[in-house]
Amino acid sequence: MNLAAFEAFIKVMETGSISLAADQLFITQPAVTKRIHSLEEYFGVTLFESAGRGIQPTHTAHILLPKIKTWINELGDMHHTLSHQQRKVQGRLKIGTSHHLGLHYLPRYLKQYVQRYPDVVLDVHFVDSEQAHEQVLAGDLELAFLTLPPVGDDRLEYQKIWIDPLVFVVAPFHTLTQQENLQLEDLMHYPSLLPSAKTYTSQITLAEFEKQGLKPKVSMSNNPLESIRMLVSIGLGWSVLPKTLVNQDLQVLNLDLQLQRELGMVWHPARTQSRAMQELIKMMQIEN
Repeated sequence: MNLAAFEAFIKVMETGSISLAADQLFITQPAVTKRIHSLEEYFGVTLFESAGRGIQPTHTAHILLPKIKTWINELGDMHHTLSHQQRKVQGRLKIGTSHHLGLHYLPRYLKQYVQRYPDVVLDVHFVDSEQAHEQVLAGDLELAFLTLPPVGDDRLEYQKIWIDPLVFVVAPFHTLTQQENLQLEDLMHYPSLLPSAKTYTSQITLAEFEKQGLKPKVSMSNNPLESIRMLVSIGLGWSVLPKTLVNQDLQVLNLDLQLQRELGMVWHPARTQSRAMQELIKMMQIEN
């Protein structure tokens, strides 16, 4: 049985879609379908059924998923053990990163890494920080670069690398730009555009308002920060964004308040660590 068939099955289960799984695996939809069928023939079961224009996992698929994930993780541990014995930095390193870190902080480090270790296949997944955190805990990612959570998990190891200042922003023509001696309570009269309340960035922002007994008027919640930047730039409301995202289409509000996010790495110390992962962690620690 080809390992690629199991990987295709996991990806279809995660995305709920043959087409999305194909996009993320960089193969065609028929190739994904063929791999799923090979699994069904091997086990003699049905894993997915048609549901309207899409598919729906069967009860058997839900039972099989955690067993396959465990098996793949154990297989990865065997590769890591052999890699340590041979003292070679090679193999596949599966990491996650938030879009913001992946676009604005990581490129020069990862470029240096792949040049230094050409035998490592760097498998990079762009996911929200909160999702990356859960995937490291579950063993689906070896290492993640993300906004560090306000409260960490004792089972995980965290390494702060960057401080990411946050600023209050509006469109240059917004009424708030004309106000002097701005206070947080002045923002209550206008709609806000914030990430989902479950995101670490939003939690940091809302905590400041809660200190003063305030609750912003959230008109719209969007996770991608670049999307929020666009919506703010056309005048739909104010927001809190990383200073690195401020451009000519935004005006920073002069509030006597300093907010920041801590960005860094997270990994599971109880899991077997590949040489590839150890070298990336070491490189990031030395560079910073």
